[in-house]
Amino acid sequence: MTWVAGVDGCRAGWIAALMQVGHPASAKIVVASTLAAIADAPEQPAVIAVDMPIGLPEHTEGSGRIPEQLVRPLLGQRQSSVFAIPSRLAVYAADYGEACALALATSDPPRKVSRQGFGIFPKIREIDALLRARPDLMDKVFEVHPELAFWALNGGQALDQPKKVKGVPFEPGMRLRRALLDQSGLLPEALISSPPPRGAAADDLLDALAGLTVALDLATGGGQPFPDPPGRDAHGLPVAIWTLRRLS
Repeated sequence: MTWVAGVDGCRAGWIAALMQVGHPASAKIVVASTLAAIADAPEQPAVIAVDMPIGLPEHTEGSGRIPEQLVRPLLGQRQSSVFAIPSRLAVYAADYGEACALALATSDPPRKVSRQGFGIFPKIREIDALLRARPDLMDKVFEVHPELAFWALNGGQALDQPKKVKGVPFEPGMRLRRALLDQSGLLPEALISSPPPRGAAADDLLDALAGLTVALDLATGGGQPFPDPPGRDAHGLPVAIWTLRRLS
């Protein structure tokens, strides 16, 4: 019985969509305060596909890490959802001003940090520290991006509807993504239509479900990384954004 998980950050910490490979009825949603709690859950997921950057650069060239530069052109109008992650020094900065100063000093051309990107730095630091402390997890935890998963589910075509508009879920875009999850046949309909648990929003759940499709594909020998093969950062952490094999 192989369990896998799709994971996204949420207000309460992390939301995970868990499922046994080949057993859709086993699917469930959990919320945990730490990513380690998901990795060490009773299900012991063999693959954890998480919507959070893994592998930090010491210095950035151009518009972010190589995975970000490769993925953006595929996503059309959705490419702004792929943040440019700055250097490790900037990610570990104490405040926004220091993060911007360090990012400027460690990028070419010099780039500051976006407020939205800065908001996820604590989650990036958490996963970075976890994988560096527990290298046994490096072969289990994969970086994913929901819009790249939906690109694959949509036959390699960028979606024409946003998921959110001005920070608020956009129902036509949410419906489109739920329809793609349903059409994939990978997840039970009850899971796709379930409400988010306390501490998580509807779009957090949707992103975790997108990650779950990638985790299921990886567990059965699939998956495609950007770049291929993945790179490594200075601490040996993998540097790639993964998605599933295109279904059409």
